[in-house]
Amino acid sequence: MTDETLILLLKISIGIGLCLIALGIYLHNFSDAIESLGVTGIIISAVCVAVGMALSLPTKMYLTFILVKRESDKNQN
Repeated sequence: MTDETLILLLKISIGIGLCLIALGIYLHNFSDAIESLGVTGIIISAVCVAVGMALSLPTKMYLTFILVKRESDKNQN
């Protein structure tokens, strides 16, 4: 897998994670259907936020590591 493909996959993962976080916040704050579910609705919105954070935060750190390594390799050459 090339670096460009890996970076693209990580950026897609970040985007999906951010969308899931936004969806979880929307469900928790503004959705009447989730409110009518009670505790189950809270769990659904919390799972959306948790999975979104799991997708977005570690990939941001890894993507930053890859970009810093790429920049240092360019400076050495």
